[in-house]
Amino acid sequence: MSSMVDFSVLNVSTNEIPEGERIPMLRDFYRRGVLKAEVEAREGKPAAASFTSHVLPEAQLLIGGLCGARVIRTKQLVADGDDSLALIVNRSGVLGISERGHDLRLHAGEAVLTSAEDVTTFERLLLGSCFSLRVPRRVLAPMIVDVDDAVMRVMPESSTGLRLLVDYAVTLVREKAFATPELRQLGVGHLHDLLALVLGATGEVRELAGRRGVKAARLQKAKVSIANNCWRQDLSVASVAQELGVTPRYLQRLFEADGKTFSSFLIEQRVKRAHRMLREPGYAERTVSSIAYDVGFGDLSYFNRCFRRTYNATPSDIRSGEVA
Repeated sequence: MSSMVDFSVLNVSTNEIPEGERIPMLRDFYRRGVLKAEVEAREGKPAAASFTSHVLPEAQLLIGGLCGARVIRTKQLVADGDDSLALIVNRSGVLGISERGHDLRLHAGEAVLTSAEDVTTFERLLLGSCFSLRVPRRVLAPMIVDVDDAVMRVMPESSTGLRLLVDYAVTLVREKAFATPELRQLGVGHLHDLLALVLGATGEVRELAGRRGVKAARLQKAKVSIANNCWRQDLSVASVAQELGVTPRYLQRLFEADGKTFSSFLIEQRVKRAHRMLREPGYAERTVSSIAYDVGFGDLSYFNRCFRRTYNATPSDIRSGEVA
């Protein structure tokens, strides 16, 4: 796995690659961005893939799909000393995984933990995509009651924390949080906590994961929901809490621990949305009051006060270009 200062994003797509060049390209991608493995074509089916790999300090995220090929961690490659463990979450289609004498068929939503120390074959039986989080054994083993017992045990979609882990990781990727060193280190730590929770953390670690990883993931999910729905005037702490499956007071405490309140974050998102609209030519014919109501404000005077407090300028100043 990578060192504490390493970070890279690798993308691969076969869309515009001649069929004869796809397997070598995928083999190189796995060597650089995932783990050393052979990639073989399946008879009668051209290989096709689209992947993004985030190589992080003590973690690696892989999101995408592959069909028409099988990926094999061979006996020869296992000798490279890589002992990482990877949670594979099949997001759609059917994914075949063979390891430790088990031949599994993962359906949509199901997950399994695999080990780089074992000969493993991955083969997508139906077109689909997956998510994987790979971490070093030394990170995960102390957090789990019996990490080897967890390997190749199929976990249903309803497994504790599984959806939360995937949603949090995908949000970090979408928001480009890994590009900032401080957020990168914090995010990876939360991913470790959530992974341990999914796999069955020890009592002490479970409590710690609840305080760190689960809370961070729920707060992030709440923020995404608010940012996407801030224009709704009926958006409230109760409605977002219901969406997350928590109590309103619990959600309020998450924001308070982050140094904000639910209301202040909601107002911040509405004002930001209005600021973007005021600068876009497509909204040039819209009145300021119309934009204020569209982003969720019910009172124009209150909107103007919030806007001025945030940008030290009026909406008209922004629209005229007098203030950036």
